[in-house]
Amino acid sequence: MRKQKRIAAIHDISCFGKCSLTVALPIISAAGIEVSCIPTAVLSTHTGGISGWTYRDLTEDILPIIDHWQTLDLEFDALYTGFLGSFEQINIVAEIFDRLKTPDNLIIVDPVMADNGQLYKIFPPNFPEGMRKLCTKADVIVPNITETVLMLDEPYLEGPYTQAYIEDLLKKLAGLGAGKVVLTGVYFDHHRLGAASYDSKTGEISYAFSDWLEGYFHGTGDVFASALTAALLNDINIARAAEIAVDFTVGSIARTKAAGTDIRFGVNFEQGLPKLIQQLGI
Repeated sequence: MRKQKRIAAIHDISCFGKCSLTVALPIISAAGIEVSCIPTAVLSTHTGGISGWTYRDLTEDILPIIDHWQTLDLEFDALYTGFLGSFEQINIVAEIFDRLKTPDNLIIVDPVMADNGQLYKIFPPNFPEGMRKLCTKADVIVPNITETVLMLDEPYLEGPYTQAYIEDLLKKLAGLGAGKVVLTGVYFDHHRLGAASYDSKTGEISYAFSDWLEGYFHGTGDVFASALTAALLNDINIARAAEIAVDFTVGSIARTKAAGTDIRFGVNFEQGLPKLIQQLGI
């Protein structure tokens, strides 16, 4: 039996709602990977569509966790980050990358900060610059269209997009430093939606689409990025990993719509885990 892989997941955690660590931990664990968590903040609920939530910042705890881990000589096959709440946290995570990076492990950055053409209101206008710098340290980045244009300092365009435009964005993103890029929110018409992937080493560009499901569902970016990470850590190539992540995310949305669940609370990814495990070949 092969040695179990281990990943450090650096995200906030919501006590209720499906996003960030409450998504990353079960999905990646189900894929047979040990997940070590670094919570950047604790919230009573996630913030999408819900008011009155509590928030406790854990910035001061992050580096002491790393200090302790290093006394144990812990090694990680991947480092995976999502939502970071401040420039200070970006700088701390950059230091973590420097301290825990090895020649063999993967750094995966989901630069969570914007959607639908808008930077999240909690961030200052120059926040994308900080996230862009963090992405230069990554091996794999997973931005959406809005996050991409903000980091590239380009205007936001409404879709449908052309293939030439998407592939230009992919190559510019790779130019930030990451060898592999997965761009989400890609569509060429209003019938199918998905992701585009680019491996700058091989030059291969691939697409993964599924039928368009109407509605905005909170936490799906985290579901996608976590499933993608799970696939990559199971030695699946970036193109196939994106296909698996699209299928898993769309299935989670479809179950939620069919059940009529309050969409503020996140999507039903849990019942899709058996199929995900099967697709990963575990």
